[in-house]
Amino acid sequence: MREDGFIGAIEWAVAGRALPGQRVSGDRCVVLDAGGGSALFAVLDGLGHGAAAADASDRAAQVLSENRAEPLDVLMLLCHRAMSDTRGAAVSLALFDSADRLHWLGVGNVDSRVVAAAPGKPAVRAAALLVGGIVGYLLPPTLVSQTVSVRPGDLLLMSTDGITSDFADGIDLAKPASEITGEILAKHAKDTDDALVLAARHRGHTHTHHPPAGTPK
Repeated sequence: MREDGFIGAIEWAVAGRALPGQRVSGDRCVVLDAGGGSALFAVLDGLGHGAAAADASDRAAQVLSENRAEPLDVLMLLCHRAMSDTRGAAVSLALFDSADRLHWLGVGNVDSRVVAAAPGKPAVRAAALLVGGIVGYLLPPTLVSQTVSVRPGDLLLMSTDGITSDFADGIDLAKPASEITGEILAKHAKDTDDALVLAARHRGHTHTHHPPAGTPK
């Protein structure tokens, strides 16, 4: 599964595949125009793999698309309620706002980081602090989103645990987001799990306007 597009100043792409031998992946990406110049991204990793994992992620994807303007902590709670009779999922949410800020919130082991060009290999400018739990089963007592500033050229990378954690070192930031995600999936996907990676690049507000995306991926 590969898709890409633009939401305002944000160029995004996603690449994913099911566990080898499975017909359906429990990993999901949601890309939404949240209004007011904001773009909402979510990566969902249903517990385990197969149809039951996909069902958990699909529930959360629907909730996010129907409530995209809500704050991140509210969205996490709504996902938790919607998945209460499923296996649950790891969920990471990231929102680019119109003031060049990135807000993120993660429960479980979906990795989120911002990388930028630097001498040698790309530098990790920020990484989301993930809290333990399973959305749909056990949420932490407090949900507090983090906020970091972003600059044109900064690349948000969100990946499920089916992608090895060392994937950021070999990225060529000059390439389009679609090529970056495709290469990460090809080189760093594990054979033991579903795998998905999303890249979203801030391109600056002078970029040509593209029509918004508004459906779960």
